[in-house]
Amino acid sequence: MLRRNSFRLPRHPASVGLARRRVREHLVDWGHGEGSPALEDVVLVVSELATNVVRHGPLLEREFEVAVTALADGACFIEVSDEGMAAPRLREVGDWEETGRGLRLVEHIAAAWGVWSRGRHGKTVWALVGVP
Repeated sequence: MLRRNSFRLPRHPASVGLARRRVREHLVDWGHGEGSPALEDVVLVVSELATNVVRHGPLLEREFEVAVTALADGACFIEVSDEGMAAPRLREVGDWEETGRGLRLVEHIAAAWGVWSRGRHGKTVWALVGVP
């Protein structure tokens, strides 16, 4: 059975923690074990993708959307949408740099990830997080 929830949040740093909390609550309500490695992976991916929107999204954008779909096999499909046109890209970062590793984490955790264009309405960055 598929279960999907989506919500909009203001493009503000505090929304990253709210996105994590809401996704965690929905997944636990749907039967995903609190504290399980799979749940923690999903929450980390949501955190990284939401952080990218807050840090790099269009300056005039007021909100972004987060969606999580729990798939029948226990995997989760995550979508974070904003109005920005620029696709995120993997970066090479030095040992002393404090930022720039988010998509590397997503790539490491997710079974797959990518970007869908929404035409003049921006983009959706998605990730599929499987069960261990």
